[in-house]
Amino acid sequence: MWWKVSRFAAASRLSRSTRPLSTAIPGPCIVHKRGADILHDPWFNKDTGFPLTERDRLGLRGLLPPRVISFEQQYARFMESYRSLEKNTVGQPEGVVALAKWRILNRLHDRNETLYYRVLIDNIQDFAPIIYTPTVGLVCQNYSGLFRRPRGMYFSAKDKGEMMSMIYNWPADQVEMIVITDGSRILGLGDLGVQGIGIPIGKLDMYVAAAGINPQKILPVMLDVGTNNEKLLKDRLYLGLRQPRLEGEEYISIVDEFMEAVHRRWPKAIVQFEDFQMKWAFETLQRYRKRFCTFNDDIQGTAGVALAGLLGTVRAQGRPLADIVNQKIVVVGAGSAGLGVLSMAVQAVLRIAENSGAAAKNPFFLLDKDGLVTKQRKNLDPMAAPFARDPAEIEGLREGASLLEVVKKLKPHVLLGLSGVGGVFSEEVLKAMRESDSIKPAIFAMSNPTMNAECTAEDAFKHAGENIVFGSGSPFKNVDLGNGKVGHVNQANNMYLFPGIGLGALLSGARLISDGMLQAASECLASYMTDEDIRKGILYPSIDSIRDITAEVGAAVVRAAVAEELAEGHCEVGPRELLHMSKEETVEYVTRNMWFPIYSPLVHEK
Repeated sequence: MWWKVSRFAAASRLSRSTRPLSTAIPGPCIVHKRGADILHDPWFNKDTGFPLTERDRLGLRGLLPPRVISFEQQYARFMESYRSLEKNTVGQPEGVVALAKWRILNRLHDRNETLYYRVLIDNIQDFAPIIYTPTVGLVCQNYSGLFRRPRGMYFSAKDKGEMMSMIYNWPADQVEMIVITDGSRILGLGDLGVQGIGIPIGKLDMYVAAAGINPQKILPVMLDVGTNNEKLLKDRLYLGLRQPRLEGEEYISIVDEFMEAVHRRWPKAIVQFEDFQMKWAFETLQRYRKRFCTFNDDIQGTAGVALAGLLGTVRAQGRPLADIVNQKIVVVGAGSAGLGVLSMAVQAVLRIAENSGAAAKNPFFLLDKDGLVTKQRKNLDPMAAPFARDPAEIEGLREGASLLEVVKKLKPHVLLGLSGVGGVFSEEVLKAMRESDSIKPAIFAMSNPTMNAECTAEDAFKHAGENIVFGSGSPFKNVDLGNGKVGHVNQANNMYLFPGIGLGALLSGARLISDGMLQAASECLASYMTDEDIRKGILYPSIDSIRDITAEVGAAVVRAAVAEELAEGHCEVGPRELLHMSKEETVEYVTRNMWFPIYSPLVHEK
């Protein structure tokens, strides 16, 4: 059932209006199951779609209703059920509706993965908010009650010393992409323990839909080292270890053992870390990034998307990218996301300044829960120290100055929120942005889920003015400004980058994921939009074109890996062939290696 379909970039757009359902017949797939075992395996199950000859071949006669339903008919039947659900839940609370939609998709996922991923790919605009941000946060909060069927692998503190053998319990011989969490900082919801498994599942669904990673070669992983969430520890339905979180050497030894086990069985697998609390997010990134092909999406993915947005705001002002050194950018939030953004953005600014011959300046001002971070801060967090301002550089502002004070004094070009604190961009702060030194100031409320966004799109345009550029981590609707004007909402979501980073690293055969590869991905996204779109305040493309975006980003990552001599090649394509590919040929190479869901003839072999 699983194969790769060649699709060139020009023909790879996935909107329902431009691509009919495919009727191509792929090559056969060898299976080692028969009868009911096939029907109970979502990787191979076709429900009523098994043709009669296949039913005879696989011992399915009598186990299914006699009528054969085509893939197209199954697709239409599911969509009809989904639209009926939408109609029947009109007027119900938003959370109830979101979970109902997640359930109907999850039931399909549990039963028939081919149909599930086809539905997801073709309707990514509608379904991404359900299987990913923001609904995934609600799913994680309720996961123990929603649990019906295991998905992925669970490694716990009780498994210490056993992981090297446990890793062979996973049935797939080959795994290319792993997403792991320890559940310690799920979105902005805090410690959700084992219930955080919803994040790796959702992220990997996006890898399949956006990057075309074969779903037989993905692995969601939950690293359960306990939880400090007292509510969960007292919950009779909680499925994780009922103990406080491990810390220090006990904790890191568990992660070490897991990484060694993965590398032993699948040495080329890419490991993406998700939603680790800040101290462990940075510790694990620095500990493993030079030894394994790994990255942290909260730090590096968020940073890449934010950097693309910052570069886009410079374009929106009608200025060259080199002018980013002259911007004043206020970053609110000193967690893993905020510091990750600053780290990548500072490197990008230095490189742009060097390439343009401009004098390097520090355009960033960091605030945390205690206000403006300066070198006068007592007990300054070592991770935030490189970004603390010298008081001499910020005349008129004191250590710990409030966000409102900073905005009024600096009149910044950009206000970037990564705080996880809903509503921190108050009416007063937004109104102060009207005095920005920019002709088109930018406001990014990037915290997830929606309730943790620093402000809403409507409030931003209402209080900061109609001429702003607005971006958010969770989806908001465009704002009607009246007189035919629209306030465009840019969802500055990591889904624009992490699928391409992972796919590019995989197809280049990169030994590790470098800063250069990440910056190439970010700059590719920043240049994707046309000047006309940028002038309208549109910084990011439509999610409907996510596979095209991923192909471009993936190709940029491949080229960066080749340029840095990190590429070892993939399958039959070696580093020499990658080196001699043009930009267009690299995009084509990435595109034709994207998996696409369609039923394949199944042949039984003992």
